[in-house]
Amino acid sequence: MAAWLALASVLCSAASPGFAKNHNAKPGREPQETAAPDVAAASPSESPGLAEARLIEVYQLIGQGETRQAFEKAEKLAKELPNFQLAQLVYGDLLVSRTRPVSAWGDVPPDMAKVAGSALKDLREESQKRVKALKERPAPGTLPTQFLQLSPTVRHAIAVDASRSRLYLFENTSAGLVLKADYYISVGKAGIAKVVEGDQRTPLGVYYITSNLDPKSLKDFYGSGALPISYPNVLDAKRGKTGSGIWLHGTPPYQFSRPPQATDGCVVLANPDLVQIIRTVAVRATPVVIAPQLQWVTPTQATATSRGFEEALLAWRNAKTGGNMSQVLGFYTADFNSNGKTLAQWTTVLRNEMEKTRGRTIQLKDVSFLHWVDNAETMVATFGELAEGTRVGTTKRQYWTRENGQWKIFYEGVL
Repeated sequence: MAAWLALASVLCSAASPGFAKNHNAKPGREPQETAAPDVAAASPSESPGLAEARLIEVYQLIGQGETRQAFEKAEKLAKELPNFQLAQLVYGDLLVSRTRPVSAWGDVPPDMAKVAGSALKDLREESQKRVKALKERPAPGTLPTQFLQLSPTVRHAIAVDASRSRLYLFENTSAGLVLKADYYISVGKAGIAKVVEGDQRTPLGVYYITSNLDPKSLKDFYGSGALPISYPNVLDAKRGKTGSGIWLHGTPPYQFSRPPQATDGCVVLANPDLVQIIRTVAVRATPVVIAPQLQWVTPTQATATSRGFEEALLAWRNAKTGGNMSQVLGFYTADFNSNGKTLAQWTTVLRNEMEKTRGRTIQLKDVSFLHWVDNAETMVATFGELAEGTRVGTTKRQYWTRENGQWKIFYEGVL
């Protein structure tokens, strides 16, 4: 039983405190150390993340040698959530442990393991992913490097860490981004870095939730609903990537969660977790970052990273206010494209905008910008643009890239 207990002991020492703090913290306040919640009294269908918390509690009890209590809680969880296959696996192990030593999660005879095939392997991998994410908690007060600045009008943000099979939900408060909750997720069968239609990979980049599909209009396969995201984004299109229909969605009634790599490219959550996200986020305003592995920084570090870009954005605004077309065009790349318009065609749009605001300072309101780095460096900026003294303007989104060390715009469009 040593190997079985070893994994549980790791969970016992590393997983629960971070998990409990995140899911019981009040937004905008420093989380406090708390005892494990009394999870048995709540309804798994109504409390997002609760099923996982209950499962982790079972792991903890095993690691502490409290196998009788672990058995009771595992039995209760398995009965209340018969479609939670991982909980069923742990319950089965605890049953087996009453008659013989257990050497690993899903310890079944070889002939049964052969019949189970990839299903048993998938459940073991799901368990490992959940453990990894709960062991490697982000430091309190940190945020993903992509979230450099969010306008107060953007109330929430989502970041997906594919390496941990984890989705992090943030609330944008007056004190900055606060991690509100995080959930286990599944990604593409072939992994990440989507390139073409049908490659069964989940895309990487900065996206936005584009709509909220009524679950009544969907097949049971999608569970409690679906939130499509804006794949392919401008950068994807520039790189020739194809495909569509990338959603955040739930699971069918017979399946509580899916293996870490089990989708056709979507990001899939347990239905109670998805419902909470659907109730929380705003369509067309909530950014969704999907990264191979999230890097976490302090707000001070994020501010330092954003400083150079803020200067470039301000310089572009000043040039446009000044009415110097040649100076303004110096901020655009030669291969600029705006929904089919070349830079030459966009010059006409810029000239008309500058003539309308002649003599008045152009103001940028509700500015957000998100940072994306892979083999290039990209900044996605969203803001309201209006002339001083006016109340009505346009909301724009720009994509900037570093070209010979300078920030330049390769896309600009009105939302």
